[in-house]
Amino acid sequence: MNIRGSQFSRQAYARLLFALQCLLLLSARTVCQPKPTQIAVLDLGATATGVRTAATIREMFQSKQPSQSFHEIQTIDADQVQAAAKGVGFAGSLNLTLQQARDLGAAIGCDFYLLGDAETVKRSPSTGPSYFESFASVFLVGARTGRLVLWERPNVQRDSPEESEKALLAMLASEETRRRYIIAIRRTLEEERAERASVTEINAPVIEVMSDENSETDKDVRAPRAYRRLKPPYPETAARAEAEATVDALVDIDARGEVGRVEIVRWAGYGLDQSVVDTVKQMHFFPAMRNGIATPVRVLLRYNFRKPPIENSTSQKPLSEPEF
Repeated sequence: MNIRGSQFSRQAYARLLFALQCLLLLSARTVCQPKPTQIAVLDLGATATGVRTAATIREMFQSKQPSQSFHEIQTIDADQVQAAAKGVGFAGSLNLTLQQARDLGAAIGCDFYLLGDAETVKRSPSTGPSYFESFASVFLVGARTGRLVLWERPNVQRDSPEESEKALLAMLASEETRRRYIIAIRRTLEEERAERASVTEINAPVIEVMSDENSETDKDVRAPRAYRRLKPPYPETAARAEAEATVDALVDIDARGEVGRVEIVRWAGYGLDQSVVDTVKQMHFFPAMRNGIATPVRVLLRYNFRKPPIENSTSQKPLSEPEF
Protein backbone atom coordinates (compact mmCIF):
# COMPACT_ATOMS: atom_id res chain seq x y z
CA MET A 1 0.00 0.00 0.00
CA ASN A 2 2.77 2.38 0.83
CA ILE A 3 4.62 1.61 -2.41
CA ARG A 4 1.54 2.11 -4.54
CA GLY A 5 0.67 5.30 -2.70
CA SER A 6 4.17 6.54 -3.28
CA GLN A 7 3.98 5.75 -7.00
CA PHE A 8 0.63 7.52 -7.26
CA SER A 9 2.04 10.57 -5.57
CA ARG A 10 4.98 10.67 -7.93
CA GLN A 11 2.67 10.40 -10.97
CA ALA A 12 0.38 13.13 -9.67
CA TYR A 13 3.37 15.36 -8.92
CA ALA A 14 4.75 14.79 -12.44
CA ARG A 15 1.40 15.72 -14.00
CA LEU A 16 1.16 18.82 -11.82
CA LEU A 17 4.72 19.84 -12.72
CA PHE A 18 3.99 19.40 -16.44
CA ALA A 19 0.84 21.52 -16.13
CA LEU A 20 2.77 24.28 -14.36
CA GLN A 21 5.47 24.23 -17.05
CA CYS A 22 2.83 24.58 -19.77
CA LEU A 23 1.20 27.45 -17.88
CA LEU A 24 4.52 29.24 -17.47
CA LEU A 25 5.35 28.77 -21.14
CA LEU A 26 1.96 30.19 -22.17
CA SER A 27 2.38 33.14 -19.81
CA ALA A 28 5.86 33.87 -21.18
CA ARG A 29 4.55 33.90 -24.73
CA THR A 30 1.76 36.26 -23.71
CA VAL A 31 4.18 38.63 -21.95
CA CYS A 32 6.68 38.61 -24.83
CA GLN A 33 4.04 39.37 -27.43
CA PRO A 34 4.05 43.16 -27.97
CA LYS A 35 0.74 44.90 -27.60
CA PRO A 36 -0.65 46.67 -30.67
CA THR A 37 0.22 50.31 -31.21
CA GLN A 38 -2.86 52.53 -30.80
CA ILE A 39 -3.31 55.08 -33.61
CA ALA A 40 -5.82 57.94 -33.69
CA VAL A 41 -6.76 59.94 -36.78
CA LEU A 42 -8.36 63.33 -36.25
CA ASP A 43 -10.43 65.00 -38.96
CA LEU A 44 -8.26 66.88 -41.44
CA GLY A 45 -10.27 70.10 -41.49
CA ALA A 46 -13.97 70.73 -41.97
CA THR A 47 -14.03 70.52 -45.79
CA ALA A 48 -15.49 67.54 -47.62
CA THR A 49 -12.00 66.68 -48.88
CA GLY A 50 -10.66 66.83 -45.32
CA VAL A 51 -13.32 64.48 -43.96
CA ARG A 52 -12.82 61.95 -46.78
CA THR A 53 -9.04 62.18 -46.44
CA ALA A 54 -9.18 61.36 -42.71
CA ALA A 55 -11.48 58.41 -43.44
CA THR A 56 -9.06 57.15 -46.10
CA ILE A 57 -6.11 57.28 -43.70
CA ARG A 58 -8.09 55.36 -41.06
CA GLU A 59 -8.97 52.67 -43.58
CA MET A 60 -5.35 52.53 -44.72
CA PHE A 61 -4.19 51.72 -41.18
CA GLN A 62 -6.97 49.15 -40.76
CA SER A 63 -5.96 47.19 -43.86
CA LYS A 64 -4.34 43.77 -43.46
CA GLN A 65 -0.69 43.58 -42.51
CA PRO A 66 1.39 42.88 -45.66
CA SER A 67 4.03 40.90 -43.75
CA GLN A 68 5.10 39.88 -40.25
CA SER A 69 7.84 42.51 -40.31
CA PHE A 70 5.34 45.29 -39.70
CA HIS A 71 4.20 46.38 -36.25
CA GLU A 72 0.57 45.60 -35.46
CA ILE A 73 -1.62 48.70 -35.57
CA GLN A 74 -5.02 49.35 -34.02
CA THR A 75 -7.02 52.49 -34.82
CA ILE A 76 -9.20 54.19 -32.21
CA ASP A 77 -12.85 54.87 -33.00
CA ALA A 78 -13.22 58.17 -34.87
CA ASP A 79 -16.10 59.46 -32.69
CA GLN A 80 -14.12 58.69 -29.54
CA VAL A 81 -11.12 60.56 -30.93
CA GLN A 82 -13.12 63.65 -31.85
CA ALA A 83 -14.90 63.72 -28.49
CA ALA A 84 -11.59 63.50 -26.62
CA ALA A 85 -10.02 66.25 -28.74
CA LYS A 86 -13.00 68.51 -28.21
CA GLY A 87 -12.87 67.80 -24.48
CA VAL A 88 -9.36 69.28 -24.17
CA GLY A 89 -10.23 72.26 -26.38
CA PHE A 90 -8.30 71.21 -29.48
CA ALA A 91 -9.41 73.43 -32.38
CA GLY A 92 -7.31 72.04 -35.23
CA SER A 93 -3.99 73.85 -34.66
CA LEU A 94 -0.95 72.49 -36.50
CA ASN A 95 1.48 74.53 -34.40
CA LEU A 96 1.60 72.84 -30.99
CA THR A 97 3.97 72.88 -28.05
CA LEU A 98 5.20 69.53 -26.77
CA GLN A 99 2.97 69.88 -23.70
CA GLN A 100 -0.12 70.65 -25.77
CA ALA A 101 0.62 67.69 -28.03
CA ARG A 102 1.12 65.37 -25.04
CA ASP A 103 -2.11 66.56 -23.43
CA LEU A 104 -4.02 65.84 -26.62
CA GLY A 105 -2.51 62.37 -26.91
CA ALA A 106 -3.25 61.59 -23.25
CA ALA A 107 -6.89 62.68 -23.65
CA ILE A 108 -7.31 60.39 -26.64
CA GLY A 109 -5.41 57.52 -25.02
CA CYS A 110 -3.23 56.62 -28.00
CA ASP A 111 0.42 56.01 -28.83
CA PHE A 112 0.44 58.13 -32.00
CA TYR A 113 -2.07 60.37 -33.73
CA LEU A 114 -2.43 62.09 -37.07
CA LEU A 115 -3.86 65.54 -37.66
CA GLY A 116 -3.73 68.11 -40.43
CA ASP A 117 -5.90 69.64 -43.10
CA ALA A 118 -6.93 68.81 -46.64
CA GLU A 119 -8.70 70.76 -49.35
CA THR A 120 -9.52 70.88 -53.06
CA VAL A 121 -9.17 74.32 -54.67
CA LYS A 122 -9.35 75.79 -58.15
CA ARG A 123 -6.17 77.41 -59.48
CA SER A 124 -6.21 80.04 -62.20
CA PRO A 125 -2.60 80.79 -63.21
CA SER A 126 -1.71 83.89 -65.21
CA THR A 127 -0.54 81.63 -68.01
CA GLY A 128 -2.15 78.37 -69.02
CA PRO A 129 -5.59 76.88 -68.33
CA SER A 130 -7.23 76.62 -64.92
CA TYR A 131 -6.94 73.38 -62.95
CA PHE A 132 -7.95 71.87 -59.62
CA GLU A 133 -5.48 71.02 -56.89
CA SER A 134 -6.12 68.64 -53.99
CA PHE A 135 -3.64 68.67 -51.13
CA ALA A 136 -3.32 67.28 -47.61
CA SER A 137 -1.03 68.43 -44.82
CA VAL A 138 -0.53 65.34 -42.64
CA PHE A 139 1.24 65.45 -39.27
CA LEU A 140 2.16 62.26 -37.38
CA VAL A 141 2.69 62.98 -33.66
CA GLY A 142 4.09 60.81 -30.86
CA ALA A 143 1.63 60.97 -27.97
CA ARG A 144 4.16 60.17 -25.22
CA THR A 145 6.68 62.87 -26.14
CA GLY A 146 4.47 65.29 -28.08
CA ARG A 147 7.08 65.41 -30.85
CA LEU A 148 6.30 65.74 -34.53
CA VAL A 149 7.42 62.40 -35.96
CA LEU A 150 6.67 63.01 -39.63
CA TRP A 151 4.98 65.58 -41.81
CA GLU A 152 4.16 65.61 -45.49
CA ARG A 153 2.02 67.54 -47.93
CA PRO A 154 1.00 65.39 -50.92
CA ASN A 155 -0.82 67.23 -53.69
CA VAL A 156 -2.20 66.42 -57.12
CA GLN A 157 -3.55 68.48 -60.01
CA ARG A 158 -6.36 67.46 -62.34
CA ASP A 159 -8.91 69.02 -64.70
CA SER A 160 -11.88 68.49 -62.38
CA PRO A 161 -12.30 68.59 -58.58
CA GLU A 162 -13.58 65.00 -58.54
CA GLU A 163 -10.56 63.66 -60.42
CA SER A 164 -8.18 65.70 -58.28
CA GLU A 165 -9.59 64.48 -54.97
CA LYS A 166 -9.79 60.88 -56.20
CA ALA A 167 -6.10 60.95 -57.15
CA LEU A 168 -5.14 62.38 -53.74
CA LEU A 169 -7.11 59.73 -51.85
CA ALA A 170 -5.57 56.97 -53.97
CA MET A 171 -2.12 58.28 -53.11
CA LEU A 172 -2.89 58.26 -49.37
CA ALA A 173 -4.47 54.81 -49.52
CA SER A 174 -1.44 53.25 -51.21
CA GLU A 175 0.72 50.58 -49.61
CA GLU A 176 3.72 52.87 -50.08
CA THR A 177 2.14 55.51 -47.84
CA ARG A 178 1.20 52.93 -45.23
CA ARG A 179 4.68 51.49 -45.24
CA ARG A 180 6.22 54.96 -44.81
CA TYR A 181 4.04 55.78 -41.77
CA ILE A 182 4.61 52.42 -40.07
CA ILE A 183 8.37 52.62 -40.58
CA ALA A 184 8.31 56.10 -38.97
CA ILE A 185 6.26 54.72 -36.06
CA ARG A 186 8.57 51.76 -35.54
CA ARG A 187 11.68 53.97 -35.69
CA THR A 188 10.15 56.37 -33.15
CA LEU A 189 9.30 53.54 -30.74
CA GLU A 190 12.90 52.34 -30.90
CA GLU A 191 14.25 55.87 -30.32
CA GLU A 192 11.94 56.38 -27.34
CA ARG A 193 13.09 53.09 -25.78
CA ALA A 194 16.71 54.17 -26.25
CA GLU A 195 16.00 57.55 -24.63
CA ARG A 196 14.35 55.93 -21.61
CA ALA A 197 17.34 53.65 -21.22
CA SER A 198 19.76 56.60 -21.29
CA VAL A 199 17.89 58.63 -18.67
CA THR A 200 19.88 56.89 -15.94
CA GLU A 201 23.19 58.15 -17.35
CA ILE A 202 25.46 59.77 -14.78
CA ASN A 203 28.03 62.48 -15.33
CA ALA A 204 25.51 64.46 -17.39
CA PRO A 205 26.41 68.18 -17.39
CA VAL A 206 24.29 70.41 -15.17
CA ILE A 207 22.52 73.01 -17.28
CA GLU A 208 20.80 75.96 -15.66
CA VAL A 209 17.49 76.86 -17.27
CA MET A 210 16.88 80.57 -17.68
CA SER A 211 13.25 81.43 -17.05
CA ASP A 212 11.21 83.84 -19.15
CA GLU A 213 10.48 86.01 -16.14
CA ASN A 214 12.75 88.11 -13.95
CA SER A 215 12.95 85.61 -11.09
CA GLU A 216 15.20 85.82 -8.04
CA THR A 217 17.25 82.94 -9.48
CA ASP A 218 18.06 84.80 -12.70
CA LYS A 219 18.63 88.33 -11.38
CA ASP A 220 22.38 87.80 -11.08
CA VAL A 221 22.73 86.10 -14.45
CA ARG A 222 23.52 87.86 -17.70
CA ALA A 223 21.89 86.07 -20.62
CA PRO A 224 24.07 84.77 -23.45
CA ARG A 225 24.40 87.08 -26.46
CA ALA A 226 24.88 85.95 -30.03
CA TYR A 227 27.98 87.18 -31.88
CA ARG A 228 25.77 87.50 -34.94
CA ARG A 229 22.05 86.86 -35.15
CA LEU A 230 21.31 84.44 -37.95
CA LYS A 231 17.83 84.35 -39.39
CA PRO A 232 16.48 80.95 -40.46
CA PRO A 233 15.29 80.98 -44.07
CA TYR A 234 11.66 80.50 -44.98
CA PRO A 235 11.88 77.19 -46.90
CA GLU A 236 10.21 76.48 -50.22
CA THR A 237 8.16 73.69 -48.64
CA ALA A 238 6.59 76.25 -46.29
CA ALA A 239 6.11 78.78 -49.09
CA ARG A 240 4.09 76.26 -51.13
CA ALA A 241 1.81 75.73 -48.13
CA GLU A 242 1.77 79.47 -47.29
CA ALA A 243 2.54 78.44 -43.72
CA GLU A 244 2.72 80.92 -40.85
CA ALA A 245 3.83 79.59 -37.48
CA THR A 246 5.97 80.02 -34.38
CA VAL A 247 8.85 77.64 -33.69
CA ASP A 248 10.31 77.43 -30.18
CA ALA A 249 13.70 75.82 -29.55
CA LEU A 250 15.35 75.01 -26.22
CA VAL A 251 19.07 75.52 -26.72
CA ASP A 252 21.93 74.45 -24.45
CA ILE A 253 24.80 76.97 -24.50
CA ASP A 254 27.96 75.94 -22.66
CA ALA A 255 30.39 78.07 -20.67
CA ARG A 256 32.35 78.82 -23.86
CA GLY A 257 29.23 80.10 -25.62
CA GLU A 258 29.01 77.10 -27.95
CA VAL A 259 25.66 75.54 -28.87
CA GLY A 260 25.01 72.00 -27.69
CA ARG A 261 21.66 70.25 -27.70
CA VAL A 262 18.82 71.88 -29.63
CA GLU A 263 15.28 70.65 -28.95
CA ILE A 264 12.17 71.88 -30.76
CA VAL A 265 9.49 72.43 -28.10
CA ARG A 266 6.90 74.04 -30.38
CA TRP A 267 6.82 72.44 -33.82
CA ALA A 268 5.33 73.62 -37.07
CA GLY A 269 6.34 71.17 -39.80
CA TYR A 270 6.73 72.28 -43.43
CA GLY A 271 10.51 72.34 -42.98
CA LEU A 272 10.35 75.25 -40.53
CA ASP A 273 11.60 73.22 -37.54
CA GLN A 274 14.63 71.94 -39.43
CA SER A 275 15.36 75.45 -40.69
CA VAL A 276 15.54 76.65 -37.07
CA VAL A 277 17.71 73.72 -35.91
CA ASP A 278 20.16 74.12 -38.80
CA THR A 279 20.49 77.85 -38.19
CA VAL A 280 20.83 77.72 -34.41
CA LYS A 281 23.60 75.12 -34.67
CA GLN A 282 25.65 77.64 -36.70
CA MET A 283 25.43 80.33 -34.02
CA HIS A 284 28.10 81.32 -31.47
CA PHE A 285 27.43 83.23 -28.25
CA PHE A 286 29.10 85.30 -25.60
CA PRO A 287 28.39 82.93 -22.69
CA ALA A 288 25.96 83.59 -19.88
CA MET A 289 27.60 85.07 -16.81
CA ARG A 290 26.77 84.62 -13.13
CA ASN A 291 28.70 86.90 -10.76
CA GLY A 292 31.36 87.36 -13.43
CA ILE A 293 31.79 83.63 -14.08
CA ALA A 294 30.79 81.98 -17.39
CA THR A 295 28.08 79.39 -16.84
CA PRO A 296 26.22 76.91 -19.06
CA VAL A 297 22.54 77.69 -19.53
CA ARG A 298 19.50 76.52 -21.43
CA VAL A 299 17.53 79.25 -23.19
CA LEU A 300 14.36 79.40 -25.22
CA LEU A 301 14.68 80.90 -28.70
CA ARG A 302 11.47 81.79 -30.49
CA TYR A 303 11.16 82.38 -34.22
CA ASN A 304 8.03 83.75 -35.87
CA PHE A 305 7.62 82.68 -39.48
CA ARG A 306 5.43 84.88 -41.64
CA LYS A 307 4.25 84.25 -45.16
CA PRO A 308 6.34 86.27 -47.64
CA PRO A 309 4.71 88.63 -50.17
CA ILE A 310 3.05 86.85 -53.09
CA GLU A 311 5.54 88.16 -55.61
CA ASN A 312 8.39 86.59 -53.60
CA SER A 313 6.59 83.43 -52.49
CA THR A 314 9.22 81.17 -54.04
CA SER A 315 12.17 82.92 -52.42
CA GLN A 316 13.61 82.32 -48.98
CA LYS A 317 12.24 84.87 -46.54
CA PRO A 318 14.07 85.65 -43.28
CA LEU A 319 12.33 85.57 -39.93
CA SER A 320 11.93 88.15 -37.26
CA GLU A 321 14.68 88.36 -34.66
CA PRO A 322 14.71 85.46 -32.19
CA GLU A 323 13.23 86.12 -28.76
CA PHE A 324 15.14 85.04 -25.65
